[in-house]
Amino acid sequence: MNLETDTSFVPDLDARQRAMLAEMGVRVWAPRPAPANAVPAEPVATVRPTGASPVATAPRPPALPAPTAAPAPGAQPQPPSPVATLDWPALREAVAGCQACGLCQGRTQTVFGTGDTQADWMVVGEAPGENEDLQGEAFVGAAGQLLDNMLKAVGRHRSGRGAEGVFITNVLKCRPPANRNPLPDEVARCEPYLARQVALVQPRVIVAMGRFAVQALLKTSEPIGRLRGQVHHYEGVPVIVTYHPAYLLRTPTDKGKAWADLCLAMAHRA
Repeated sequence: MNLETDTSFVPDLDARQRAMLAEMGVRVWAPRPAPANAVPAEPVATVRPTGASPVATAPRPPALPAPTAAPAPGAQPQPPSPVATLDWPALREAVAGCQACGLCQGRTQTVFGTGDTQADWMVVGEAPGENEDLQGEAFVGAAGQLLDNMLKAVGRHRSGRGAEGVFITNVLKCRPPANRNPLPDEVARCEPYLARQVALVQPRVIVAMGRFAVQALLKTSEPIGRLRGQVHHYEGVPVIVTYHPAYLLRTPTDKGKAWADLCLAMAHRA
């Protein structure tokens, strides 16, 4: 299905970003310029596109502690996970050698994550696929190319830093056989690694892509369609829910919704 891609009236995006949206097949709706005699609206926070003059941002919040689940009534309290104290090199080494579940037996290599470890955006996907397992990098192949275009449309890229960067990872660090859905036990055993990554990155916004990323971060079984358009939180960090790029490749009519989710992430800061 061909989607109309007229984005020429978008006021805050430059020509390169509009071209990226056109490549995604997204028609971006934005308000038309107000009449000359219109009453000015209250100012709202905006995110400047790449190349704009820098703006002052709030200081980063203090380092986040690793999340701990509340014990069940009568249960003995569990000691904190040793993962919660690891720095980046030690965490990467721990993931590479992890044998906490059966997925370690079939992997080619673990997929730790990629991007700026101090970026103010963090993208969390579900699990590595075949290409990720072979290359050891999150979000590659067709879905990765679409994600790259989505990020470029909001002025970000994998090799960027700070306000132009992003850290990209998955809930699972190993590929499930035949790309099947992650099992609850597998997600539970991998969660300490994700929690530590969030604590080390200290992102201002997390973009959760796909059902299993949403379930792991928000502890809910609500469908994505009901969670979109709202600001959720994980350990105090705002979480924006959206569709996984692999889903968008199968259902291109929902690319416009994904663009709206990215706009919400741009507009919201911790």
